[in-house]
Amino acid sequence: MSGASGGPPKGSDLFFWAFSLVALANLGIFLIAWTGGSLGAGVTGHGWHLPPFTLRSYLTLAGGDTGALWPGAPAWAVYAGMVATAALVVVPLVIGGRALLDRRRRGIGLARARDLASLAPAGITARARELRPSLAGHRHLHPDETGNLLGDLAPSGPELRSSFEDVELDLMAPRAGKSTGIAIPRVLRARGAVLLTSNKSDVYAVTRAERERTGTVWTFDPQGIAHSHREMWWDLLGDCGTIEGARRLAGHFVASVNDDTTKKDFWISAAQNTLTALFLAAARGGASVADLLGWLADPADRTPVDLLRDAGLHAMAEQLQGTVRGAVETRDGIYETARQCVACLLDPEILAWVTPDPYLPQFRPDRHVLGRDTLYLLSKDGGGSAAGVIAGLADATLRAGVVAAERMGGRLDPPMTAVLDEAANVCRISDLPDLYSHLGSRGINVVTLLQSYRQGSRVWGEAGMDALWGAATIKLLGAGLDDADFVEKVSKLVGQHDVSTVSVSRSRDGSSRSTSYRQEHVLPPDRIRALSKGTALLLATGIRPAVITLRPWYKEPDAGRISAQAKREVAAITERAAARALPGAAQPGPPPPPPFPPPPPAVAGGEKHLRSV
Repeated sequence: MSGASGGPPKGSDLFFWAFSLVALANLGIFLIAWTGGSLGAGVTGHGWHLPPFTLRSYLTLAGGDTGALWPGAPAWAVYAGMVATAALVVVPLVIGGRALLDRRRRGIGLARARDLASLAPAGITARARELRPSLAGHRHLHPDETGNLLGDLAPSGPELRSSFEDVELDLMAPRAGKSTGIAIPRVLRARGAVLLTSNKSDVYAVTRAERERTGTVWTFDPQGIAHSHREMWWDLLGDCGTIEGARRLAGHFVASVNDDTTKKDFWISAAQNTLTALFLAAARGGASVADLLGWLADPADRTPVDLLRDAGLHAMAEQLQGTVRGAVETRDGIYETARQCVACLLDPEILAWVTPDPYLPQFRPDRHVLGRDTLYLLSKDGGGSAAGVIAGLADATLRAGVVAAERMGGRLDPPMTAVLDEAANVCRISDLPDLYSHLGSRGINVVTLLQSYRQGSRVWGEAGMDALWGAATIKLLGAGLDDADFVEKVSKLVGQHDVSTVSVSRSRDGSSRSTSYRQEHVLPPDRIRALSKGTALLLATGIRPAVITLRPWYKEPDAGRISAQAKREVAAITERAAARALPGAAQPGPPPPPPFPPPPPAVAGGEKHLRSV
């Protein structure tokens, strides 16, 4: 007869094991007491002699007669020696048992502290000294000068940080700790320039006052997410003087209305080509965004064609003219698609943020990346979104960082932090997967936050999302990942481990034990899906996977002060929102201009346009 070892034991077996455990426990206690009592008597000068290790000695000690075993030795000395000996034996056992328990809680097959040495304080500090020449000569470095905080290795540490050449991709469901555990701490701890995109005001409210202590805060809020007054403007056409710059800006507007940037039909592609030509004409000819909207409204307007020819871009001018002179149905379809792509600019409040204003400071991406200023890019998602403008400004800032890094020898120092929260909704940079690894090598730490892998696939396509996943050197997978196929793939990436099974066979001739092995997932899909809020699975390049505990901002030592600032900021946002909701209330805007404003600049090519009309 045979049975597995997990089956219910017989009564005789149970009695045997219980008797054995009791006997061993009493033997261990007597051994500790016998050794400790002898030690206490000897240390206090009452002789280094051991009593007989017999059952009679055990019964005598159990009766409390220490004088019979250690003559002349006071009872306190004997008992003190016993306690000291017990501590010397029990403490190592407790530490060892706790280590085994921690390993079991961490999971067999996952990374341990020594596996993550390159992300631990000593390793990340050494890497920071290699990447940042400005740290030379500093003996003691603040932890935030060495890397970006990821969290603590579960369950008991150490603290883990990514280096300044790592780029990160984080996938977490809503309300799983993206803002409190990742976005807000990154902004608060950043040592250089900061770029943040979001469709909510929570990160802005918590971090704004703190970032004002380190540099200028630029808030680009064209749709009133935080109901901020317009205190800046950005030249939308500033980087459109080249065909590449114009095409990139056109691509951002197209991506804001195209669900999958990898799939472009005829109308989308033609609209992007037309917008490229119009952006280029406006930038080269000194026209405004309002003029560009007028050209889109009237395809027969020859002004952009004339401006392109005046700039020597004859091929681009002929292409635009060919579109205008094409079949009316085709031309109108192309222009209507282009108008839909830039429809957000028809809103005068949004248009004001990208129109030159002589009474407000201009945001300059090339200057921003060299300091410790903060840029908040806030936009709604869905209909009427300014996502194209947000993506254009974010892209311009990232590319300005690349140019600045090349001038500084290849890497920004201090590094720039770019937190692209809700990147799939408000910041659809079409070639972000291709830029990812390049940005990391330039000292631009990009953190892209998505709700799921599938959400990224809808924006960049399967190939683009795979490229983004492969380029990210740090990946954090948090709670609430419900995509069964994706979670299954992650489980396979984490790997498997051997599990032993003991079987006991009984017969008339006796019993035998055999051990067999099978492989199980280190983290089955259900465990990955059931990750608790505040924890994440860390996948770092060249390191075994690990489970970490995030460090939310409200659990840090200075949380009280930051929380008070956040409450004041939330109150200010609420007050501004209430003011805007009043009937007939004026929308937030810049302070009134002084009298006699300067005349607007003349648009080049205007005379030729009049002649053509």
